[in-house]
Formats: sequence, C-alpha cells, structure tokens
Amino acid sequence: MRCGFLPALGALILAAGTTLALADERPRLGLVLGGGGARGAAHIGVLEVLEQLRVPVDCIAGTSMGALVAGAWAAGVAPATMRKELTSADWKDMFQDNPGYDDFNYRNKRLAQRYLPASETGVNAQGLRSQTGVLSGQKIKLFFNQLVHADTGERPIESLPVPLSIIATDIASGERVVMREGSLTQAMQASMSVPGLMAPLDYGGRKLVDGGLVDNLPIREVRERCDAQVVIAVNVGSPLLKASDIGGLLSVSTQMVAILTEQNVTQSLASLKTADIYIKPDLNGLSAADFERSAEAADRGRSAAQAVAAALQRLSVDEATYATWHANLSGPAVDRPLVDAVVIAGLQKVNPETVRRYLQQQVDQPLDTQGLNRDLLRAYGDGYYERVDYALLRQRERNVLRIMPTEKSWGPDYIRLGLNLNSSLSGGSTYSLRAAYQKTWLNSLGGELLFSGELGSDTGLAADWYQPLDPAQRFFVEAQGAVRRENAPVYIGQDRLSTYRDNVSRLDLVGGINIGLLGQARLGWREEQRTIRMETGFEMKPQEPLRTSGWLASIELDQLDQLHFPSRGWLARASWFESSRQDYSRVMLDLNGAYPMGDWVLGMRASYEGSTHGKLPEQDPAKLGGFLNLSGFAAGQLYGDKLSYAHVRGERIVGRMPLGLRGDMRLGVALEVGRVAVPLSEFNSPGTYNSLLLYAGAETSFGPVYVGLGRSSSGAANAYLFIGTP
Repeated sequence: MRCGFLPALGALILAAGTTLALADERPRLGLVLGGGGARGAAHIGVLEVLEQLRVPVDCIAGTSMGALVAGAWAAGVAPATMRKELTSADWKDMFQDNPGYDDFNYRNKRLAQRYLPASETGVNAQGLRSQTGVLSGQKIKLFFNQLVHADTGERPIESLPVPLSIIATDIASGERVVMREGSLTQAMQASMSVPGLMAPLDYGGRKLVDGGLVDNLPIREVRERCDAQVVIAVNVGSPLLKASDIGGLLSVSTQMVAILTEQNVTQSLASLKTADIYIKPDLNGLSAADFERSAEAADRGRSAAQAVAAALQRLSVDEATYATWHANLSGPAVDRPLVDAVVIAGLQKVNPETVRRYLQQQVDQPLDTQGLNRDLLRAYGDGYYERVDYALLRQRERNVLRIMPTEKSWGPDYIRLGLNLNSSLSGGSTYSLRAAYQKTWLNSLGGELLFSGELGSDTGLAADWYQPLDPAQRFFVEAQGAVRRENAPVYIGQDRLSTYRDNVSRLDLVGGINIGLLGQARLGWREEQRTIRMETGFEMKPQEPLRTSGWLASIELDQLDQLHFPSRGWLARASWFESSRQDYSRVMLDLNGAYPMGDWVLGMRASYEGSTHGKLPEQDPAKLGGFLNLSGFAAGQLYGDKLSYAHVRGERIVGRMPLGLRGDMRLGVALEVGRVAVPLSEFNSPGTYNSLLLYAGAETSFGPVYVGLGRSSSGAANAYLFIGTP
C-alpha cells in the first residue's frame, strides 16, 4: 500500500508545482468595467467569454454600472445569474422610490391627492431645504442587496475573494474616491448615483455620486491595486446625445455625465499599453436609459469579447487551475441563516414601532428577502425617511437583522404645494393654488399639524391636528377646522342663470382606526355653517344661513394601484351624517374598480348620495356633473336628493411616462348613467340622464392631466381640460 501511496503523492506534488508555476508565469491581470448606464449590461457578456475561455482575474475595478457588475461578480454572482436578474427586473418600477399606491398608508394617500409629491420642501433649523435628487435609490438599493445575496450576511468589500475597487465622486470637493473596503452594496449605490437623478449617498462622512465624473474607466486603479501587468478595459460609455434625443430626466443627467466623463476616459485610454486588451462593444442604438434591453446589451458585449478571443486566449489557464480560482471566487454555498433578533437602529425622532408595525419577519426563521423588501418599502412609504435599508450581521454567535431607516435630512417639517387649472365648455375656467405647512413628530406617538390655504377661484384656510394614540399608530384622534368660499353656479336646463358664493365654516372632532394599509374608519361630531350669497343672475336658492351639527361616521378602503388612473384594484367608501338641528340624514356610498386586460384597463364605478330620512337642504344638495361624473353636464349642474350614478369605462394604454416618472398615457371611453330621484327646487326635475365620454389622460408628476369631450342624448355637451391636483 505504501508503495502505491508514495508515487501518487509524488504525482500530486508535481502537479501542484506545475500549477504554481503556471500561476507564477501568468501575468497579473486587472479587469476594468466602465460606466455607461444601461449600456453597462454589456459587461455581463464580456464576463461570459472570460469564463468560457478560462481567464482568471487578479483584481477588478468598476465605475457606475460597471461597479454594479464588478461588485456582483466579485461577490460570486455568476454572469448567467446576473443576466437573468437584470433581464427580469422591473426597471421602470425600480426608478420609483415609493411603493405602489395601494401600499401607502391612508394619510399619505390623502396628502398625495391634494399636493404634488415633488413639491415637498423641508423646513428645519437650517431653513428651507429640498431633496438633492429626484430619487433616493430606495428600490435600487434593495435590488443590490438581493443581487449579491445580502440575505446571507453583509458583504464588506475587503472580504471578497478578488480585490475590488469601486470609484465614486465626492460631490462637495470633486475628488475621486476609491472604495476598497466597507459595505459592498452602499459602494455600488454611491458609484451609480447620477447627479440630479439620484441623491448623493452619505458614505464615510462624504456625499458621493457617480464615479464617471472623475474616472469612468479606472485603468490606473487596477495597476495600483494589484500591479496589473495586463489590463482588460471594457468601455461602454455613451456618446453625446443629439439635441433631439434629450427628452427625459435620465437623458439630461446622462448627457451631463457624458460631457464631464469624456475627458477622463480619453486620459485613461492613453495609459493603455501594447499588452493590454481594449474592448468597446458596438452599442449603437442603446441608450443609458435602456435598462429593459439589458439582455441585448449583454449579447453585444459577448460579441465584442469574442472578437478579441485570440488575445484573451493567451491569458487562459488550464482547467484545473481555473477550477481552483473559480471555486475561490464563487465561495461555498451558503444557506440563508436563521434570524435570531430584529433591531431597528438609527432613528432620532420617529418611533421605532412605526417601522416595526410593517415587519413580518419571524425570529428563528430564515430571512424572507422578498417579504422584507415589501415591508421596508411600506415603511418608506410613510414619508419620513430618505431610505430604509437592512443588513444581516453576525454578533456574538447570533444573526441580527438590523433595520436601518434614515430620517429625511430636510425634515421634519415640510411645505407642500398643489395647483389646478380647469377649463370646461359649460363651466368656464377655474384655477387655484394651494399650499400647506406640515409639522411632523410633535411627540413620540407621531402627532402632526397641517396648516393649509388655497387661493384662486375657490379660497380657504384650514388647520388639522392629527394625534395617534399608540406607537403603531393604529388608533387616533383628529380635529379639523376650515373656512372656504366656493363658486356654486345654478343651471336651468343647459343654461347657467346664476352664480352663488358658498361660504362654509366647519369643525370636525373625530376618533378613528387605521385598518392596516386598507384604509380608515372614523366616528365623530361635526359643526357646520353655510351661507349662500348670489353673485350674478337670478335668485334661485334660499340665502338664509344653514347651520347643522351632528354625528358623522365614515369608512374608506382603498386598494387602487394608482391615485387618478388606476390599472387594477378597488375602492369602497361610505359616510353617514345625522343632523341634530335639521330633520335629515345624509348617506354616501361609492364603489370604484379597475381590472387590467393587456394594454387595456376595464373600469367601473357606482355611487349613491341622498337622505335616509327627511331631505337634504337645498344649500347643500347632492350633485352630479363633471368629468367621469356624468360628463355631458357641468360640475354640479344636476342636484337634488337621492342621486345615483354608474359608469363603465375602457382605457387603452398608449404610452408610458419616461423612466423615473410613474404613470402611463391613455385613451378612454366611458358610458355613464345617472338619476335624480328627488329634486329640491322647482328649477330641477327628476329623471334619468346619460353621457358618452371620450378622453385622453395621464398620471404625471404634476398630478392628473386630461382632455375630454362628453355628450348626453339629451343634447347636453361639455369639453374638459385639466392639469394639476383635484
């Protein structure tokens, strides 16, 4: 047996010596992956060819999208896996920080309805401050975590099997920042933070943005990092766009970066030596924003690498040597560890329980990455944070899931703006500008004050105090006071004969419960006074003041996926008011739904408003008319008691908003029917009415925008143009 063992041992030693000799003879190789936005998916194809030809790498450096690919590859993610992940990712959604509208809490839904999200301006001790980018990169960061398997543990750069350098830019000093240690996913995000589009990342006391501004093709870095004797440099940089091609936020940012990076790329290319290999894939027709074409970009990168296969082949090693190198790169298979504890860290004003209420991760169970991403996005949707991240850390033999919400640096108080421009054929033109000052986290339970005002065709002032009663903010009390002056035209048939000014003073004191993310139920007391004054025309309404008070109750459940032009989901709401001063009650019911059918959306709505006993006062009747509310008639043209309405609509999706903006563009048709069962004056008559509406609309960063034409078989017709917030 010994006689057989010694020759075998000698053979193993000889083989090992041969392998070491091959490794010693092989030149040290540095791989450089440049930035280029979506074009950077071409790097995946290059890596596939290097894998096929058995070309090992001694160090790697990446910038921007090159940092994403380099970081994932150095973390052991195979090129085939990267290709699959980038192809299946919903990039349009990823460039939206917020969760879907159906995952907003009720209060934020109402704020989004009245005010433009992009108008949010912070107020703090430093004065007025605004966001530093259109995006904070919330979903992008969670995607990075998923890509590099952060659910198995935090991946510091210095722990990776291949030396990795990620390049970023200090936006304050303009300095080139090389990250060779620290959080891998944070470094990847910093290097990809395109100025203006994505907010700078606070990292090590610096504010970091896209590294392409200073070193888009970091050839010098791999020479310094591992004394690379041969450099493979892959350049996927975008050429300058033509003026006609600049049409979206990302294209503007990309053009700016391209101008700033062109010189540093030229300098980097000048440092290439004869032995180096330069790969520039043909990416003509692919822009930095074409993330949905990542598979095509990867194919083009593969073709470019195959074109220089002869030069790459000279760097190839034998199968055994490559297998050893590749096994070290991939690392051992790691199961998702059990979570021993969940810790929420870093909060100063916000109560940790407001984050914890969303977390469904169970202790002593493997980390549910998909569920955790959903929960963190819901927490982010509360509007208190710049980002909400996580890390799975090994501490004292325990796996600790650390949730890291970062409160908005421009908070905790905010100014919000809303506007609308509304023109219709029968109702004339109206406009309004509204503003609000919101104070958040007045106490540990999350009390808020909202002061608002509106100026224009309608004017008013309001104050709202909202006070949760428990840390999870399930129960609350609220006090709302408002004074408003509204235009109230009165019609006979199709003719507007009078215009009234409706002066309303109202005070509501309510208590309620938030029903998860479904909606809210409320019960309380209302005091209200209405005074109607005729402005022009003939006297057609009683002008004595109407004072009412009584109990009110309401419930609203909202699971629509968008606020104004939903593609799926449902909404149900009901309210009841019992007047203690007048002999009447008011009930309102409203159901709305949307169902996707490919590029079509089928929608339906049904509503009812009227009294359960007595009659609604003529100063405050139920009303029909207006866009998708019996569109052939002007807003409020039909009024009375016991009004019912229904419509069915079909919408064709004809376009999508540019990357970074939520929503789509639609052409629609609606068939509508309404009924006035009980008129409230001699100028109204009971009856059933119908309308056909043709319209085009979109949900934009400025609120809904639509144009439409409605017509009734009775001859009533109306045209609409609307921009802003309702």
